[in-house]
Amino acid sequence: MILPRLPFTALNRGLALFASVLVGAAVVWSGPLAAQDVEELKQIELTDKQVGGFIAAQKDLQPLSAKLLEGGDKPDDALKGELDNIAKKHGFADFNDMEIVGANISIVLDGLDPKTGDYTDPVEKMKLELENIKADASIPDDDKKLVIEDLNQEIAAAKPLQFQSNIDVVKKYQPDLEKLTVDSSGESQPEGSAPPAAEPQPADKK
Repeated sequence: MILPRLPFTALNRGLALFASVLVGAAVVWSGPLAAQDVEELKQIELTDKQVGGFIAAQKDLQPLSAKLLEGGDKPDDALKGELDNIAKKHGFADFNDMEIVGANISIVLDGLDPKTGDYTDPVEKMKLELENIKADASIPDDDKKLVIEDLNQEIAAAKPLQFQSNIDVVKKYQPDLEKLTVDSSGESQPEGSAPPAAEPQPADKK
């Protein structure tokens, strides 16, 4: 349900994980949270129970992949009911509650170095990205101007991580969260599942 490693711009990943592929569930989701702007993202103080419940919910969400793809940003009442039931099963008030938890996990995971575990606030990462773009002579001037304008707007709108305690909570589950990854086709592979079979190649002509 969460955490595809998207190209980093702003705090978008906290929302993009619900607007694009949701790792673990292999789902495209555009729920209430995905409709919000980045600056409106509700930051909450995460608990071990919330993060653990979020991870555990992925196996139940996976069978709904096709339905979520078909429903787009307007899932029907039956699908909403299924999503809410799954969320409640894993300790959330409803699916929107679980979305908010997922987005907050994303914000932290986006700043964690997968190798060292060191945390860099996403706002600081945006500022670094901005400096790198400014220094990149390979980007055409017109394109660079647009990208810089966009990044400056995102930096101005974005908020730093509000609850520093979330870093330690997410770190505990970082290996499990990093396992919730998407393959190159944009679909996730549940833990323990076999990789997709390679497509047959035409025989060499003699």
